[in-house]
Amino acid sequence: MKSKKDNIAEYILYLWQMEDYLRAFPQNATATPELMEISDMMHSEGIINGGHLQLAKNALSELEDLHDELLDTEAPYRAVMIHLQPQLNLLKAKTDRPTMSDVEACLTLLYQIMLLRLKQQPISEATEVTVKDATQLLRFLSKTYADDSSREI
Repeated sequence: MKSKKDNIAEYILYLWQMEDYLRAFPQNATATPELMEISDMMHSEGIINGGHLQLAKNALSELEDLHDELLDTEAPYRAVMIHLQPQLNLLKAKTDRPTMSDVEACLTLLYQIMLLRLKQQPISEATEVTVKDATQLLRFLSKTYADDSSREI
């Protein structure tokens, strides 16, 4: 399984991808010990048809806490966020959860772009710019998370 400590944003996206994979192909739940473990967690948490694993929710919450910290202490981070905010607000307005956090919106954007690319769907130039900015923000968050030795693994 991806390591939360190495790259927490990739870890969350990986869990979301495995959830979707197991929903689409439940017969493959025992293909590997890792898939079996994730499938078992999904069953025990009652999220077979939708929702996210508690592991993913907890990691997202940690990332959101760090995001809030950095907004208060890191001017370059805050500048990227200010630049990205209008695009995130537009993105959130187009979802069924317009009150989602900015960090979740960035992750959702990257996940949706991954799905579009898998389907070989076109992505507008404006969206590509937003993806670049969201990636920059998540990269900084993940690196800061990984560099903080006080964080639990």
